[in-house]
Amino acid sequence: MNDLRIERVDGDGPVLLDWQQVHNLIIPTDPLSLDDVRERAGRNLLDVAYLDDVLVGCSTVRPPRDGAAVATVIARVLPAHRRRGFGAQLYAQGLAAARGLGAETIETVVLESNGDGLRFALEHGFVEVERYLLPGDSVRFIDLRLA
Repeated sequence: MNDLRIERVDGDGPVLLDWQQVHNLIIPTDPLSLDDVRERAGRNLLDVAYLDDVLVGCSTVRPPRDGAAVATVIARVLPAHRRRGFGAQLYAQGLAAARGLGAETIETVVLESNGDGLRFALEHGFVEVERYLLPGDSVRFIDLRLA
């Protein structure tokens, strides 16, 4: 398995732009502006994965909030880099970060049209909790919880 270089989004540098690029390619129904990404970086842990200098994917960890011990860990890998262990590395780092922030329950969310992402989540012990459609969207999101 190849080792990734994983960098935290911090400020307005190229890592922020790379995170936005991966998110918007994998979640085309909910494209984020740079201001949206900056806002998310203020409340979540956003990381970007590179193999040498090649952009591979990104991740999001939504920390536990409001006294709940639930965190959301999302790993996104660009299609050209899937099935090579990169998602597992991103997910493992995100899971460790979430646990370090006090999470006892781990959730994730996958766009219904992302069959690879759904298979990844199910293969890593997640079970489906809910499917929902955001206002104005035509593709549902799937919430999953680590069993």
